[in-house]
Amino acid sequence: MTPISRRRALTLAGVGASAAVLASACDDPKPETDEVAFTGEHQAGIVTPAQDRLHFVALDVTTKDRDRLIKVLKDWTAAAARMTAGRDAGEIGAVDGIPEAPPDDTGEALGLPPSHLTITVGFGPTLFDRFGLAAQRPAALEELPRFTGDTLDAALSGGDIAIQACADDPQVAVHAVRNLIRIGMGAVSVRWSQLGFGRTSSTSTGQATPRNLFGFKDGTRNLKAEETGALRDHLWVQPGDGPAWLDGGSYLVTRKIRMLIETWDRSSLTEQETIVGRYKGSGAPLGTEDEFDDVDFTSVGADGQPLLPTTAHVRLAHPDTNSGARMLRRGYNFVDGSDGLGRLNAGLFFIAYQRDPRTAFIPVQRSLAAQDEMNEYVRHVSSALFACPPGVTGPDDYWGRALFG
Repeated sequence: MTPISRRRALTLAGVGASAAVLASACDDPKPETDEVAFTGEHQAGIVTPAQDRLHFVALDVTTKDRDRLIKVLKDWTAAAARMTAGRDAGEIGAVDGIPEAPPDDTGEALGLPPSHLTITVGFGPTLFDRFGLAAQRPAALEELPRFTGDTLDAALSGGDIAIQACADDPQVAVHAVRNLIRIGMGAVSVRWSQLGFGRTSSTSTGQATPRNLFGFKDGTRNLKAEETGALRDHLWVQPGDGPAWLDGGSYLVTRKIRMLIETWDRSSLTEQETIVGRYKGSGAPLGTEDEFDDVDFTSVGADGQPLLPTTAHVRLAHPDTNSGARMLRRGYNFVDGSDGLGRLNAGLFFIAYQRDPRTAFIPVQRSLAAQDEMNEYVRHVSSALFACPPGVTGPDDYWGRALFG
């Protein structure tokens, strides 16, 4: 039977207008598409322009069979290639199989376009304790340290494998994760997962700076896809950094940060801006005019105190305060219902990619944990680190091939 794709389903629905559509497409040699290329030097979903929706899942590997795990990774890679192209997860699809057998796609994305779906995979430190992988574990892939003020939930932290699905449509992202979990059943199990909405940073110069749930522009100075030299220096693992299987990959840090938004909402505008170090409206650093103006570390006010307080978030997170450390952030807002005490369980699901967490995230977070005045309004409840291999080169390649080969 011929596999049915989501794109084909859309075409069949509009068959009455197909002639006009085809004529228009033939006139345009480069039609616009909402499909992100799956293969490439690096995994998609890192420097890809950040989509608006996220489904992130951390998995525990339950099988002890190395060959079984490799088969799962191969099957995942093939399914991801199909889904990011707007097709069903399986070769047969959700509706074209034998009626007496379970479908090889769950079907909730039928009729939906690819929606810029990207699927990114990483391996956690605990995976390397098994399957003969100990010698391939990078020195940088250690469990993140516990920082001052952390209130971590072990059930929401760590994991052997991470899957990050980003898309413009939440159902497309959820469909992708759901089907990969289905394919891996019996070999992996869900440890924890997170839905996100409203990106909290820009990964391309063509994107405007978004706002987080505190109402402030977030990620103004984020690494951008167009900064090739900076990406080489700060994002992509380089030859000689560690085991060769990770060359061209990156390290992924996740932190679930609960925001005490009810307390924040009772703070004055001046206090909020002083804590963040930016004006809430324009996003400009205190003492400047434009969002993208350089941070002013030296100016003082009439009272002789720095215009940018020493405890301001912007000052403490700035590369100039952290030996030039930079990361590529692509986090998301979340609202997970209420906390049972009449308050929203809401905040930031922080995601950051970097060349080496020992010189990027860890020192920056130590500085923030020790001095950031914003700590009064946030609680870090989840923490994880994963090593993301380079991109898949073609149909014979799969996630982690160089690691397991």
